[in-house]
Amino acid sequence: MFFCSIVLWSFVFAWHTQYTHRPVFTLKVEPRLFITVTVAGIAVATVFHLFLDPALRVKTPEEYPADVKQWLAIVLFSLAFNQLYFVFAPFAWLVRLLQNRRVATVLTVLFGAFMLTIKSQSSTAPIPSLLFAMLLAVRIGMGFLSVSFYLRGGVLLNWWWTLLVEARLLLDVAGNS
Repeated sequence: MFFCSIVLWSFVFAWHTQYTHRPVFTLKVEPRLFITVTVAGIAVATVFHLFLDPALRVKTPEEYPADVKQWLAIVLFSLAFNQLYFVFAPFAWLVRLLQNRRVATVLTVLFGAFMLTIKSQSSTAPIPSLLFAMLLAVRIGMGFLSVSFYLRGGVLLNWWWTLLVEARLLLDVAGNS
């Protein structure tokens, strides 16, 4: 995973700025954009917490942390690898390959949806069709938001967004520590 990550980060650093004309890491984010990302992160976390997590927790309990230590591991993995594998590197590779931000965005989101489909197909417990459709719709929406936030505010803003969405799981495990 380490060597794969190095290669994927090299995609990001080599091609993102060249094709988007924006830095990979933006330290000065517009307050309005930061507030938008924060509200969107809280909204998505709320949707997951209220509507998707209860049903998914029954079907795939191994995907949910049992304590704060496990939650921290999940969050760090998500920040270090998930965003790199599903947003940053695919977008950088596709924008270089196609030289079109919109098409690269759509294909990056479709890649995430495809991977979700593969994951659900390989799951030991089948996910009901309606639940899968809701999960897929939310993931597609999150994919577009992730790429949009990445393009406007760079990696750090996207990591903030991810942290807010993952913080929903902390509500359930905070008392278990």
